[in-house]
Amino acid sequence: MKYSKEAKPERPASGRSRAVPVALLFVLLCAFSFYLGGIYSTGRSLLDVAASNGIINFQPPPAVAVAVDKTKAAVVFPECPADYQDYTPCTDPKRWRKYGNYRLSFMERHCPPPAERKECLVPPPPGYKAPIRWPKSKDQCWYRNVPYDWINSQKSNQHWLRKEGDRFIFPGGGTMFPNGVGAYADLMAELIPGMRDGTVRTALDTGCGVASWGGDLLGRGILTLSLAPRDNHEAQVQFALERGVPAILGIISTQRLPFPSAAFDMAHCSRCLIPWTEFGGLYLLEVHRVLRPGGFWALSGPPVNYENRWHGWNTTAAAQKADLDRLKRMLASMCFKPYSKKGDIAVWQKSTDPACYDKLTAISSPAKCDDSVDPDAAWYVPMRSCLTAPTPTPRYKKLSLDATPKWPQRLAVAPERIATVPGSSAAAFKHDDGKWKLRTKHYKSLLPALGSDKIRNVMDMNTVYGGFAASLIKDPVWVMNVVSSYGPNSLGVVYDRGLIGANHDWCEAFSTYPRTYDLLHLDGLFTAESHRCEMKFVLLEVDRILRPTGYAIIRENTYFLDSIATIAKGMRWNCGKHDTEYKSDKEKVLICQKKFWSGKNT
Repeated sequence: MKYSKEAKPERPASGRSRAVPVALLFVLLCAFSFYLGGIYSTGRSLLDVAASNGIINFQPPPAVAVAVDKTKAAVVFPECPADYQDYTPCTDPKRWRKYGNYRLSFMERHCPPPAERKECLVPPPPGYKAPIRWPKSKDQCWYRNVPYDWINSQKSNQHWLRKEGDRFIFPGGGTMFPNGVGAYADLMAELIPGMRDGTVRTALDTGCGVASWGGDLLGRGILTLSLAPRDNHEAQVQFALERGVPAILGIISTQRLPFPSAAFDMAHCSRCLIPWTEFGGLYLLEVHRVLRPGGFWALSGPPVNYENRWHGWNTTAAAQKADLDRLKRMLASMCFKPYSKKGDIAVWQKSTDPACYDKLTAISSPAKCDDSVDPDAAWYVPMRSCLTAPTPTPRYKKLSLDATPKWPQRLAVAPERIATVPGSSAAAFKHDDGKWKLRTKHYKSLLPALGSDKIRNVMDMNTVYGGFAASLIKDPVWVMNVVSSYGPNSLGVVYDRGLIGANHDWCEAFSTYPRTYDLLHLDGLFTAESHRCEMKFVLLEVDRILRPTGYAIIRENTYFLDSIATIAKGMRWNCGKHDTEYKSDKEKVLICQKKFWSGKNT
């Protein structure tokens, strides 16, 4: 039977109102998809940045929030087993066998899948006591807080540390500074005069031992971030943080370090055992990336001064000479030039001349990176055997060390790099600086311990320009500034100010040991990340990082406060809700303190 228009039954008039044209439906679906993409594509959007700068007043929509069901019983978290006292979820030795040995990549970050995340409270070790306060802590710590005998027995002859009664003592020795770290740093400052006049402010110490070098430089006005993996030296980073010295778990292996390009004024390796000349100089390329133009790379240990040292290195003079020659050629090809040398220390300087990079091509060694490689991208970004050639612009010249204001003037100057951060400007920087001075004054009225020797290690978990850290610069603290890996990358601005920090995603655990920070500051973190990260796991990570009796300042939209308070109570925290300095009804401040408790299983 042939179908004809005449034979087609007519629809009732009422049916037309329910019909949706296919084209219109398609347009609506596309618009909805675009809207969802806008919400989920970034963690901290430009709206969040604008809100933090006071440009707009942003109320999070209920669609992205986790509401509290007040009819449910209170949340209670059990204690983790006793062998979790030093649990580092993303650098867990128990999981190393799952990953390959290539370039020690098993020591990099490998976080457990969601199904294997722990929902328990990490216990302190037996006999744990409140840490010794700064500055006394720089020279000693309680043995029971970091109960590792291996490093004591293996490194005591090099004077890294020694056990005396119930304490570890840090005499300031090291493999390459038998006369003490003070004499070693004096010699280095003689070779690099910028270490004495505020030119050098930020430094990276790779393979830091117990961070004696970084601890000494604090007294010289140089803020050093010590870097070491979780390895057989047993808790190098934990020793550093227990002493009150900045440190982070990490290794130069296959992934970039979580820092922007041109971040550090100086990098240092004291017999850190990193094979600099292997893999085509790949590890040197990473140092080049994070070092500011005009910045310094200082090396002590093999192969420097091999003529007098090779007998103790289990090698031959010829092999060390060949390695040193190879190192010099590689550094020259990367636009490093010899700066100074004396005794066991050799120093190179990264060139500030863009013309030096003109010889690089796609097939040279090292190769020139193509334009698709963002030098600032640093979160789970594989290292590449290429070098990013700078653009010969005034902005590049202002990134160089000799054009950067000296410390402490650089702290208050809006860096040239701020123009590269979406939604940012010099005016926004100035507004942010003034805002944090006011906020910190209010915080100190709520938490008198802030600004005293009760608080030393501080983390700002969701910073933009490092304003909170800048407002604490006269206090006996140092601050780890964390910039979201899912928002505008403003971490370069933090470093330009002479502060330190790292990129991170708070859906995962941070690269540190348990009980390593006295204060964690959360400014609108759940407003920014609640659509991606489950609040429960973020707060459990805060609890893992906090020392017993440590504090959390949680500044958040009132929509989230009941959820936070419920979880905090389940973690044995004591919290009090307070008005902000503006007494806003839309935003409140929670001041929480972690209780001191001993594990039942220890």
